[in-house]
Amino acid sequence: MSNSERVVLALGGAGTVGSGIVKALLDKGFKVAVISRESSRLERLQSFVSPSTKENLTTLVGDVGSEGGVETVKQALLKAVGKVTDVVSSLGFSWWQGGPPHTQSVKDLHWVVETLLFSTFVSWKAFFPLVRDDSSSTYTFITGGAGEKLLMPGTGFLTVGAASTLAFCQVLREEYPEVPCKLNQVKINAGVGTPGRMAPGFLDHLELGEAVAALVERRSPSHSVVTINCPADLKTVCLERSL
Repeated sequence: MSNSERVVLALGGAGTVGSGIVKALLDKGFKVAVISRESSRLERLQSFVSPSTKENLTTLVGDVGSEGGVETVKQALLKAVGKVTDVVSSLGFSWWQGGPPHTQSVKDLHWVVETLLFSTFVSWKAFFPLVRDDSSSTYTFITGGAGEKLLMPGTGFLTVGAASTLAFCQVLREEYPEVPCKLNQVKINAGVGTPGRMAPGFLDHLELGEAVAALVERRSPSHSVVTINCPADLKTVCLERSL
């Protein structure tokens, strides 16, 4: 199946990480669908991608973080694109520094876990069946290294939420060891920014997008965890033919 015949659902595709992935996939000739609760973010994404690829980008307004919302937008998605061959999930947020745990409420913790874990689970449950039984399909999770350590004082709940997502990905790999679909994870142990908002040690979201698109394109071996620590790792991923 050529890239032009593949339809990638990019969950979180309107965010900083996701937009770089969407652009790279479109530049490689994939058709891409993106869902967001905010039409303004979808409009910015349409303006961001290469003009020559816009016709291959489908955008829908919807909520993939609630069970009712995801089923509604799932039907709208299938009506618009016909099929989904691949999924890339980069849901959630990249930063939270609300303060140490004793200053937070249960509501704060629930919001963090809902944003990072619940949305990832709800969307996976809805969209994984579309690709599960096809050995030529892929489902790739983009996760962060914040789940393995406290990045700095006041970011504890970010660690809790990110750790729950890492655990969920591990559970999926071990619960579904022989699923035909290529089920993989890209773990990013660095900040990610746009060219105009970079900091020391950050990854350029465009370069990250190119690496993720390369992994999707070559259908990397299933149940792989690709760890990205620095820009050099992105170049390695793009150059390698297999992991």
